[in-house]
Amino acid sequence: MTEPDVPWVTIVHNDPVNLMSYVTYVFQAYFGYSKDKANRLMLDVHHKGRAVVSSGTREEMERDVQAMHGYGLWATMSQDRN
Repeated sequence: MTEPDVPWVTIVHNDPVNLMSYVTYVFQAYFGYSKDKANRLMLDVHHKGRAVVSSGTREEMERDVQAMHGYGLWATMSQDRN
């Protein structure tokens, strides 16, 4: 059973294919993040293997995951339980 007040998150995972500059570009182009924020998230993906790139309703996160797949990135979603 899911709790409606628990937000969902989109997680982008590291992959051996995409260049770091491309991942930064995607975060800027799709989410509208500043270059600094996009770069920080990309470095988390690169060094930690993953980064939470957005949060919101389940429907919003399904859209964001599909968008990341459209850009060729490996993304999943889950409920953010901290």
